[in-house]
Amino acid sequence: MQKLHNRKRYFDELLAHKDKELIKIITGIRRCGKSSLLELFKEHLKKQNAKFIHINFESLEFEHLSDYKELYKYIKSKIKSGKYYLLFDEIQVVKDWQKAIESFRLDFECDIYITGSNSHLLSGEFSTYLTGRFVEIKLLPLSFAEFLEFHELGNEFSLEDKFQKYLIFGGMPILAQYKMDEINSFQALEGIISSILQKDILARCDASYILLEKITKFLASNIGSLTSPNNISSVLTSDKNSISRNSVDKYIKLLTSSFVFYEANRYDIKGKALLKTGQKYYIADTGFLGVFFGRRDSDFGHILENIVFLELLRRGYSVQIGKIGELEIDFVASNLKEKIYIQVSQSIMDEKTRNRELRALQSIPDNYEKIIISMDKNYALSKEGIKIKNAIEWLLEMEL
Repeated sequence: MQKLHNRKRYFDELLAHKDKELIKIITGIRRCGKSSLLELFKEHLKKQNAKFIHINFESLEFEHLSDYKELYKYIKSKIKSGKYYLLFDEIQVVKDWQKAIESFRLDFECDIYITGSNSHLLSGEFSTYLTGRFVEIKLLPLSFAEFLEFHELGNEFSLEDKFQKYLIFGGMPILAQYKMDEINSFQALEGIISSILQKDILARCDASYILLEKITKFLASNIGSLTSPNNISSVLTSDKNSISRNSVDKYIKLLTSSFVFYEANRYDIKGKALLKTGQKYYIADTGFLGVFFGRRDSDFGHILENIVFLELLRRGYSVQIGKIGELEIDFVASNLKEKIYIQVSQSIMDEKTRNRELRALQSIPDNYEKIIISMDKNYALSKEGIKIKNAIEWLLEMEL
């Protein structure tokens, strides 16, 4: 068994909800570390001499538990007296699993933990059965700080070199096994994305693999760019592949529900309202871009923007694209405590670029924090309260 790394942010979040009545649901893209987090929690339970039952539904050992009645019978046969911790990995393969979970909650003294690779876990019948009785722990691939811990790169690499590797390889935890071997790493990533498309999407709906792959590549090649189902439909139709707007919308929802992409809606800062048109999509891991397109240095700015977007999600922010008049703010990040306006640029050393980024932030009339994040080093500037931060330093400055 490979070494388990403690992803402290998520583990602490899990522990904070331990022994509370809410069902704990860990979601995230396939192979981002959900099972490892559950294994870490299991080790924690062992140290406390707690009783637990752990089922990984991707193991053939449990393939007979294909519906909620069989699952209920199995768990009932295992539970004796006292409190049990029930750990279910990739439970979405069990038909009507939510019925069993609700019965466990009612019939036994237990604390329930679930992982799943599809956001539909939190919709439909699940909501009917368990509304208000669960908490979602959203797991993402490795942050840059976690990447440095997992890969343990030596001092022969500068911090900038390590960041370049993060840009290229991304943050899927399994790549730590390949020691930066590019061929094997990208083969592993190709296997992951193929598995997601096949198992998490096509196996659960009537869809075309060819069309799904085309839309996946389109979104991947346009990360950080405004797009819409209408736009994608027009492009693919002009490529002699007729496809309706509704079909494109369906495929995008399948990809976002499997956490391959995250959607960022546009927010009118002046009008304080979400806009109905124009979204941006960000890929769950930048390593997948290498699978689709190989090295594309010209897209560095959008890749950096993608990394900042994911980091904001990790830090617990809700993230939208800002619009104020004709100007665009890359990110409006907010939580219950604060709001931050962020511009992301590869460099602002060019005066025209610097003025453009500053002008957008200067046009915002409120006093919330405003930041420009770039790869520039030793660029000290605070103009009208706008902070300039180096991307690497910003990524490492806090672990929330």
